[in-house]
Amino acid sequence: MRVLWLSPWLRTLTRVQVDALRDAGHSALVVTTDQHYEKVTARPDERVLDPAIKDPRTLPALARVTAEARRFAPDVVVSEMVHDPRWLPMTRLAPLVQVVHDDRPHDAHEERPWHQRGVLDLQTRTAAGVVAPSAHVAAVLSARFGRRVDVVPLTSDVPEADLPPVPAPAAERRDMVLLGRMSPYKNVEVALRAWAAHVASPAYSGDRLLLLGNGPLESLTLPEHVEWRREHFSYADVLPRLARAKASLAHYRLATQSGVQVLSMQLGVPTIVSDSGGLPEFAAPDLPPLHADDVDGLAALFGRLADPGTAFALGSGAREHYERCFSADRAAAAWTEVFARVTGRPALTGV
Repeated sequence: MRVLWLSPWLRTLTRVQVDALRDAGHSALVVTTDQHYEKVTARPDERVLDPAIKDPRTLPALARVTAEARRFAPDVVVSEMVHDPRWLPMTRLAPLVQVVHDDRPHDAHEERPWHQRGVLDLQTRTAAGVVAPSAHVAAVLSARFGRRVDVVPLTSDVPEADLPPVPAPAAERRDMVLLGRMSPYKNVEVALRAWAAHVASPAYSGDRLLLLGNGPLESLTLPEHVEWRREHFSYADVLPRLARAKASLAHYRLATQSGVQVLSMQLGVPTIVSDSGGLPEFAAPDLPPLHADDVDGLAALFGRLADPGTAFALGSGAREHYERCFSADRAAAAWTEVFARVTGRPALTGV
């Protein structure tokens, strides 16, 4: 099928999914912006628009892209976090599949203005199909909007070709990592209390807890052997370090899904998660989730993963779990089923 994919924010994830759809026999045109923190060069299949909604100088480019989208004649349109009213004519060019990643904001920093919420909710109510990344989000949305919501597994936004060797051998494993935007919902204070208990225990083997990322958290009291590298990182900077970690921490207080969790499993890194939202659905079977306030359980898990052999074995299992459940080709197969249902056409029609 011919897929028009509108994604102003999640540019790197869109690339991975579109490439997998092409491998499955589809074609795609992507309309996006340069707002993603990972800065990339535009590809031939991308049209990159300026998001400055009040600047009239952006209108000619928007008109050209809208006209090109019409000429592309899509069979289906995917809309992902599109609330700019100027983009809405493109959502009407074919049956619309609305993507909703979260059932609610994680905290006050993610609250949207009422007019943006109104646009997104209207699309969710009226789209031919709605997709969520987890059964948790799908159930909440289904109850809220009284409609069917399909689950398409969240894949990593890093192509396999860009990965360092995975999984890293036991001898190279060191440190534990909490990666991403440091926001209150990331439950960092609980992680630090558990880490302090781990450092004071006989299981401590000299690792550091690395907090990698900037964010709205103003200050933290860091116990021994914790480093907060408070800056924005590119994937090229962080992937080698994360791939060699003994563990990745996604033990969030509130979550519906986690790109860090999926990326860590893709890299073959054991990922510690809480029992919040959709995180348990993503968890590898041999690393069950902990309660968000379970400091003792988290400290004990730090102690278990301090052993590099254990970290390697659990990381290998995480990688296998990713390949089985969350790889890009798995996501493409699920997208294909959704496209077939909303268009009433066979799953593969060629390009």
